[in-house]
Amino acid sequence: MIVLGCNGFSRISEFFAEHFGAVGSERHYVIGHDAGASLLVDGELVAAVEEERFNREKKTTDFPFNSVKWCLEHAGLQFSDIDLIAIPWDFSVELVDMVLSGIRSSPMESSAKLDLISRIEGLFSEVVSHEAILADFASRTGFTPDPDKVVFVPHHIAHATTGYYLAGMKDSAFLISDGRAEVCSSLMGEIRDGRIRVFDESTIGADYSIGLLFGAITRYLGFVPNSDEYKVMGLSGFAEPPVPNPFLEHIVQLHEDGRYSFCMPLDTDNSRNFDPLFEQYFGPVRDTLEYKARVAAAAQEMLNAVTSHQLRALEAKTDLNHLLFEGGVALNCLNNTPLFEGSRFDDMDVSFGASDTGIVIGAAAYAWINHPDNVGKEEKAAVPVTPYLGPEYDDSAIEEALREFGGRMEWRRLSDDEVVGEVAKLLTEKVVIGWFEGRIEHGPRALGHRSILANPNFPDIKDVINTRVKHREPFRPFAPIVLESDAPKVFEMGRKVRSPYMTFVFPVRPEFRDVLPGATHVDGTSRVQTITDQDTPRLAALLRQFTALTDVPCLLNTSFNVAGEPIVCSPADALNCFLGTGIDYLMLGNHLVTKVAPHPAA
Repeated sequence: MIVLGCNGFSRISEFFAEHFGAVGSERHYVIGHDAGASLLVDGELVAAVEEERFNREKKTTDFPFNSVKWCLEHAGLQFSDIDLIAIPWDFSVELVDMVLSGIRSSPMESSAKLDLISRIEGLFSEVVSHEAILADFASRTGFTPDPDKVVFVPHHIAHATTGYYLAGMKDSAFLISDGRAEVCSSLMGEIRDGRIRVFDESTIGADYSIGLLFGAITRYLGFVPNSDEYKVMGLSGFAEPPVPNPFLEHIVQLHEDGRYSFCMPLDTDNSRNFDPLFEQYFGPVRDTLEYKARVAAAAQEMLNAVTSHQLRALEAKTDLNHLLFEGGVALNCLNNTPLFEGSRFDDMDVSFGASDTGIVIGAAAYAWINHPDNVGKEEKAAVPVTPYLGPEYDDSAIEEALREFGGRMEWRRLSDDEVVGEVAKLLTEKVVIGWFEGRIEHGPRALGHRSILANPNFPDIKDVINTRVKHREPFRPFAPIVLESDAPKVFEMGRKVRSPYMTFVFPVRPEFRDVLPGATHVDGTSRVQTITDQDTPRLAALLRQFTALTDVPCLLNTSFNVAGEPIVCSPADALNCFLGTGIDYLMLGNHLVTKVAPHPAA
C-alpha cells in the first residue's frame, strides 16, 4: 500500500494576510506552515521532505508541489500508483459549524461578530474545506484524487501518530501541545495497538494555548512568533525567573485534569492583546539583554509549570510507561529534560518531526495503520526510522554544481578515509567547516548531514560563527554532537541514555566545561545530539578521529544556513552559503572545497 502525506495550501498565506493581517512579524500565525510531503510504501517511510528545502522560503505554507514530486520520483512512482492521500487537517463541515455557532453565541459586538463569521466562512470555503483541499491538489499537480482515497486526519492526531510511528509503534501515553490545531491547542491520551484514545476532559482550546502565549511573548520581545521561540529559550539562561513569577501569579491558572486557563482568553485574531499585561508586570519593554532575559526566564518557568501540571494528570489517567511528547511546544528542549526527569515514565520520546514538519509522516502513518486491509496485520511490526529522508546528490551532481561556480573556489576529491582524516585535522584549528553528506535530515534541526562543524574547545568559536557565518544574535548557543557511548561521561544525562535529535538539554559535567566552552551555554547546559556508527557512520568516524587528535569528545554542530534561511538542500545551496559567509572549508560529499583568494588590484 502506497500512502502520500501532504501538508500545505496554495492560498493560505495570502488569505491570512488579507483577512487576518498576518504580515510582518505575524506572518507565521497561519495553518499549513512547515509544508511538506512524505511517502509510506507498505508501512515503510521511504521519503519525507519539507517544501522550504526546495522553494527556499523558511516555514513556507505553500502547497508542497516540489516535495510531492520528489517523493514520488525518489520511489519511482506516479500519482496513479498512490492508494491513499493523507492530509494532517480535518476541517469538516460539522467542525466549522461548531466554530461558527460559538462565535454567534459570544459576547462580542454584532459588527465584529459578523465580520469574523464572514472571514471564517471564507477561509473554510476557499482554502481549508475538504473540497478546497482536493481542488488545490488537483490544480497544483494535475492529478485529481478520488475523494474516497483521501484521509483527513485531525491535526493533533497526526502529531500523536508521528511520535508513535517514529518511536517504533509501542504502546504509549502522549501529550500534544502546540499553537493551535483545528480548534484546540493541546490534548493528551494513549495509543494501544495503534488505536488512539483521547482524554477529552483534558483538552485545551486555542484561546488558552500555552504555545500561542509563548509566541506572544516571543513577539513582545522583538522576535518572530511561531518561528523564534528558541531565542526566548536561549535567553532564559541569562537570568533567574523573578519571585514571584508574574506569569504564574497573575496570568496562568492551573485546574484539575491537567487543564489550565489564563486570566483572559487569548485573542487569536490579535496576538498583542496580552502586551499591556506584560508591561504591567515587567515594565515597558526595553531592548536590553537584562530585560529580555528576565521575561524569558519567567516565560520558561511558566511553560515548565504548565506542561508538568499536564503530565501529572496524564500519569494518573494511564498505566502505560512510555511517553510521547509532540507538537511545537515539544521543541522547547529546555523544558523536556525536567519534564521527563520529574515523571514516573520509563522513557520519553520527542521525535525529529515533533513540530509541524512531522505531521505529514503522522498523517500517512495514521491512514496506513487504520486502513481495513492493514488492521491487525503482522506487517505493522516496527520498522527502524532514520531522519535522513530527503534528497541526496551523487558525485556527478556535486561536480556539475562546482563547475557552475567557476573559478571562485578550488576543490579536490578525497577517499572516504581521507575525508575523515583531513577534516579531523582541520578541526584542530579555529576553523568553520560546512559538512554536506547523504540524504538531508527531516525536521528543524541539523543532525549531521547538512551541518556546520567546529572545535568547541575554543572559547570564542561561538562568536566567530555567530558573526562570520550565521549572522545572528550573540546570545544564541550552539549544540554539541557526542558519541552515544561517551555522552554519560561528558553530560549529566539523568535517566536518558540517548538524545539523537537535539530534543533534550543536559548539564555539562563540571570537568568538561573548560573543555567545551564553545558548546556550553551560559547556564552550564548543552542541547546534545548523541550519534552512533549505525546512524551516522562517517560523522561518528570523524568525531573519533578528532577526539584522538585533541582529547575533546565533542564537535560543535549547527545548521548549515544563515539566519532567516532554510537549511541548505542541494550542492548549489551549500556553495552559495559557503561563498556568502565566513565558512573556511566545505566538505561537499567527498569534495573538499576552499575559496580562491581574490587577485590584488594591479
